[in-house]
Amino acid sequence: MSTKPIPKPVWIKNTYFWITAIMVVIALVGLIFGDKAIRDPGQKKEGLIALMYIVAAVVMFINGVMSHRQTVQSYEEEQGATQ
Repeated sequence: MSTKPIPKPVWIKNTYFWITAIMVVIALVGLIFGDKAIRDPGQKKEGLIALMYIVAAVVMFINGVMSHRQTVQSYEEEQGATQ
């Protein structure tokens, strides 16, 4: 009985990249409209909160790249083992 082949991993399905995109949008809103536009109710006032979102987006992007590389490597190893 044959097994269904595993689909090749694609970066668009990696949640880290989606979170990165959302954080970039939030950071852009903060840069354009000011920190008040992205501050949560009750959150203490901090300067450069948009910069914090940019840094967080960079960290999430790095996580996404590392995660995707690991997934691709695992896929290639499994494909090599089945052939």
